[in-house]
Amino acid sequence: MAALRRLTQARRSPTERTALAGEAAAQAAEADLLAAAPGADTAQAPDRTTVAGPGAADGTPEPEPAADGGPAPKGAKQPKAPAEDHTPTPDDPRAAAFFDCDNTILRGAAIFYLGIGLYRRRFFTRRDVARFAWQQAWFRLHGSEDPAHIADAQDTALGLVAGKRTADLEAICEEIFEEVIARKIWPGTRALVQMHLDAGQRTWLVTAAPQEVARIIARQLGMTGALGTVSETADGAYTGRLVGGLLHGPAKAAAVQALARREQLDLSRCAAFSDSANDIPMLALVGHPYVINPDAALRRHARAMGWRVRDFRTGRKAARIGLPAAAGLGVLAGAAAAAVTVRRRQRAACS
Repeated sequence: MAALRRLTQARRSPTERTALAGEAAAQAAEADLLAAAPGADTAQAPDRTTVAGPGAADGTPEPEPAADGGPAPKGAKQPKAPAEDHTPTPDDPRAAAFFDCDNTILRGAAIFYLGIGLYRRRFFTRRDVARFAWQQAWFRLHGSEDPAHIADAQDTALGLVAGKRTADLEAICEEIFEEVIARKIWPGTRALVQMHLDAGQRTWLVTAAPQEVARIIARQLGMTGALGTVSETADGAYTGRLVGGLLHGPAKAAAVQALARREQLDLSRCAAFSDSANDIPMLALVGHPYVINPDAALRRHARAMGWRVRDFRTGRKAARIGLPAAAGLGVLAGAAAAAVTVRRRQRAACS
């Protein structure tokens, strides 16, 4: 049966895989909510052939970040949401807010920080880093993503976690992001999240990062839950395959639609926030689209559509790290960056 399921999935069209990735993300998000419900048996894991694993947002808000992204001192004034934002309708059961992660809530890419953490724990070989560094160099020179490179990055990343225990990777993610969340959150976007929470609305993180990473970030921000890329698992370990594919671009929109059906949301009453033109399908779904720290293509689109733009960056625009990796699960992005950093430090020490 498992072999037949894999064969059937391999024959799916790109549109079908996109829909499957969205449904898998919505199913995983609901499984997380059930696991977090009072009295839930947290030792009972959901179907691991379609859901990445247990865990969920517990709804406990974290301390508000300071202006530099770190936690604010006790009693410090909370950041305010930007002026001219729409006011969420209090306690509207059919309204929610969907937030992209990278460069929208988090400074930089979640996969970048995960990659650094995994590299330090020897998940990667030097050959993996060298190959990925070449792919990154190709992207920077040509300014576009090579589909073959994206596929290779995804296959390499999945191969690295194949056979690894899901509980082990989740424990590592907890360690990595406990520190990252304290330092890398955009206070302005964090205030927007809190604005919806204060109105009694549900808030969801939507990201191409693995579901394990997504749920941890959402939990630490006090969000309702998360939609992320779902990896196939069996007997508590990763198989090295994705369920459907990456939660990227149209797949994010599919996940939001799938969750809206499950949660009985009215998307015309919902809001969505993102920095990337890749997320235009998701932004176009909702009645209140917001553009946060946008790339050039999304800024142009937002102007043409009359969407509200908020830029919380100061000085030069935030660097875009590991774009091909983000489109291909991207775990190796952090490894390449970490290797470059180590080499630079070694050179500086010798000079």
